Amino acid sequence: MCGRTACTLAPDEVSRACSYRDRGGRRRQPRWKDGDADKYQPSYNKSPQSMGPVLLSQRHFDKNAPVDECVLTTMRWGLVPSWFKGNDPSEMHYSTSNCRSENILEKKSYKDPLLNGQRCVILADGFYEWRKQEKGKQPFFIYFPQTAGKKEGLDDPTTSALNNENSKTACLSEEASRDLIEEGETPGEWTGWKLLTMAGVFDCWTPPAGGEPLYTYSVITVNASPNLQSIHDRMPAILEGEEEVRRWLDFGKVKSLDAIKLLQSKDILTFHPVSSFVSNSRNNSPECLQPVDLNSKKEPKPTASTKMMKSWLTTAPSKRKETDTRESQEEDKRKAKTQRKSAGPLQQWLQGPNKKQKTK
Repeated sequence: MCGRTACTLAPDEVSRACSYRDRGGRRRQPRWKDGDADKYQPSYNKSPQSMGPVLLSQRHFDKNAPVDECVLTTMRWGLVPSWFKGNDPSEMHYSTSNCRSENILEKKSYKDPLLNGQRCVILADGFYEWRKQEKGKQPFFIYFPQTAGKKEGLDDPTTSALNNENSKTACLSEEASRDLIEEGETPGEWTGWKLLTMAGVFDCWTPPAGGEPLYTYSVITVNASPNLQSIHDRMPAILEGEEEVRRWLDFGKVKSLDAIKLLQSKDILTFHPVSSFVSNSRNNSPECLQPVDLNSKKEPKPTASTKMMKSWLTTAPSKRKETDTRESQEEDKRKAKTQRKSAGPLQQWLQGPNKKQKTK
């Protein structure tokens, strides 16, 4: 299953990380659907019912859009069928955060969207999974292997976007990125965190009494790959590379039964254990992702991937540093709770033990 994820990139970074080549071979950045960039809030600990970034074909919103044009939008995790008659999605008596690939054509909630071409790609830094053990459960963070080195700009702070504190010069702004696309120029290759691309289906529900349509999604799951079976017997269906993402989203050319063939168990992910801090969905800070040593509970010797993660989290643009509690606050409101999480620990972790706390 997949019940918790993290996506810490700022909206413009998500767009840059999802760049793709169109049929003419030109690299493009997907734009955010109007207003949706503001609805998305980065988080270290996303749970069902939260809003997250999703990639899909622009043709779902514009029938005249090029067949290979992609768009980013923000959807709620947990599919609400278009035919649901209740006035409040929380009244649903069954979970739709995940759908099993084996019976996706057997359940109406998923069959209808799939056959209607409503396929999407859920984006995340990675996902969390818990391994059962004698005493409690041990959480792990699972993600695409990351490459640390000059290619990622980590060895040369003078040229690295990750080590540049001025996000206006380190990263293309969303407006500037659009200008590049409109002028036919090729956006720079993304060298930051490689986002996990998970296959999903989505639907659009409109309240019976009227109101704004609600877009929601479900993550498709498959049997766990050999290297993950010791943690859990299920995993998200991972789309590997631009070609698989393109085929999954191209509902016009790639029919549903052919698209289903992409839903395979793939032994391509890496992982590390993390603190049980992440088990509380209210906790939303870099501590959720920090590797731990299962024997000593101290930070273990870093791998190439974990080195990149730490560098990325500690030196990324300031946009990400300011989003530590906003999503958890929204969740608190939904649950009618008023506790507010302090941003202090997040700032201290990001700045490191040898740096003084900044004050505004």
